Amino acid sequence: MRGQKLKVPEEEAQIDLTPMLDVVFIMLIFFIVTASFIKEAGVEVNRPEASTSDPAENVNILIAVTATDEVWMAGRRIDVRAVRANVERLHAENPKGAVVIQADNESTTKTVVAVLDASREAGVMDVSLATVDK
Repeated sequence: MRGQKLKVPEEEAQIDLTPMLDVVFIMLIFFIVTASFIKEAGVEVNRPEASTSDPAENVNILIAVTATDEVWMAGRRIDVRAVRANVERLHAENPKGAVVIQADNESTTKTVVAVLDASREAGVMDVSLATVDK
């Protein structure tokens, strides 16, 4: 026994991952809450060109008018007569928001004016027409 060494069991080092997971979940919640979600009208249109365009702020309602005079809001096709009700509903969620109409080059003025009038009748006076810079 004199020549033998006693073996002491070595403790294995373990890393506690709980604090790291807490930090990851807190960061995830932070990014979800602070992310600004881009709203789209649901269809791509060829907007007209303008040399005097200004970027709009506080936009929360996008309305697209296609070349075949279809009206799209929130990713779905709607009737022109339903624009007012949809704008009222969306405007109630964010009263400081504005309406931007994305009209195609080939859309008729009649449809664009009907959408503009319906938006104003819904109580939104900040209505803009989306264009592309020249």
